[in-house]
Amino acid sequence: MKRAFIPPADALIAFECAARHGSFTRAAEELHLTQGAISKQVRHLEDRLGVELFRRVRQRIVLTDAGRLYLHDIRGPLEDLTAATRQVMSYAGSADVLNLAVLPTFGTRWLAPRLAQFSKRYPAAGLNLSVRLQPFDFEAEPFDGAIHHGDPVWAGAIAEPLFAEEVVPVASRVFRDRHGIRAPADLAEVPRLQLSTRPLAWRQWFDLAGVETDAAFQGARFEQFVMIAEAAVNHAGAALIPRFFIEAELAAGRLVRLFDLSLKQQTAYYFVYPENRTLRPVVKAFRSWLIEEARNARSDREAMLPG
Repeated sequence: MKRAFIPPADALIAFECAARHGSFTRAAEELHLTQGAISKQVRHLEDRLGVELFRRVRQRIVLTDAGRLYLHDIRGPLEDLTAATRQVMSYAGSADVLNLAVLPTFGTRWLAPRLAQFSKRYPAAGLNLSVRLQPFDFEAEPFDGAIHHGDPVWAGAIAEPLFAEEVVPVASRVFRDRHGIRAPADLAEVPRLQLSTRPLAWRQWFDLAGVETDAAFQGARFEQFVMIAEAAVNHAGAALIPRFFIEAELAAGRLVRLFDLSLKQQTAYYFVYPENRTLRPVVKAFRSWLIEEARNARSDREAMLPG
């Protein structure tokens, strides 16, 4: 890398801030500098690049074509640098930091409510959780592990099984009573909530229930289960949701299970971690704790089954 081509960070930050605000004065206020200091930084940057980034129009500044292009190209790297700095600062005061990639609904509904228990067991650990929807390369991403849903296949990683899904039909009590839902066939006649990434779910459930309908694919579509759960709680429709995502709503009566028929998915949830990297103590501790929590959750669910 030829660092001679890289302008000083202060100049890049001053330019980005001035461009975002369209004002040297407001940029100075954000960065706690004088207007003259911002103007000087931008002028030095223009001199270094050999192009004009702003046109000065009376009391205003307007990006030139070159300025707009440069702003577009540097904004991402500056944001990455900010994120990297915050990430490394999180290590302050912690003997060990665990960086995890999680699925959004799993992280919100199942993992987050249990993390206090892990912190009690391993108080020295710091935790950084980020959302990732698809498998990634552990060599290219700064994660110690990830929560994965699907098959136990992840290139360059070991997959530890946590639990399978039991997807159940639910709705609010108000919705159930308003539509007089008493038999599985009734669900073919009411608004249903669909997960966009699982378009076959209702078709599969109706097949399981022996219900013939052409309406299985109809209904409002959502990107995440957490959105579907919130919509169902607020009487928007019937939903098919993994049971362990809505334990609190079922316990509190905000959602009710409509029928005992449930979809048993072939896929499952896994904790994955790089196979060619020695696990740090905090990762080993989290792995053991997570597997134990998943086992307890499975036992609790099986104890609730009739029979």
